[in-house]
Amino acid sequence: QVQLVESGGGLVQAGASLRLSCAASGLTFSSYTTGWFRQAPGKEREFVAAIRRSVGITYYTDSVTGRFTISRDNAKNTMYLQMNSLRPEDTAVYYCAAGAPITIPTMKLLRNWDYWGQGTQVTVSA
Repeated sequence: QVQLVESGGGLVQAGASLRLSCAASGLTFSSYTTGWFRQAPGKEREFVAAIRRSVGITYYTDSVTGRFTISRDNAKNTMYLQMNSLRPEDTAVYYCAAGAPITIPTMKLLRNWDYWGQGTQVTVSA
């Protein structure tokens, strides 16, 4: 049974940093494209960042480029999202996902991701 478990969320002030983790069991992360999404209250779930399977290329949505860094420790089967210079608009539930998309357009579509975690709340106060 595949499980993705996020951790590391919390309440921080604007400008602070957080590191999210996503631990996987039942699948081998390195064989999948893995990514992070977020969903703010009243909004749709949106793509944040991803690491493409096999080649390890990273992709980011424009609003987090330069502030967030996605990484993966294949030996630990764990993915991370280092979030720096956090802003109130980053407040959301953050989800990790695993699937097979390999281009930005396909990564942005929820239906292209096979497995999801339960989410972790990130709240950034002004």
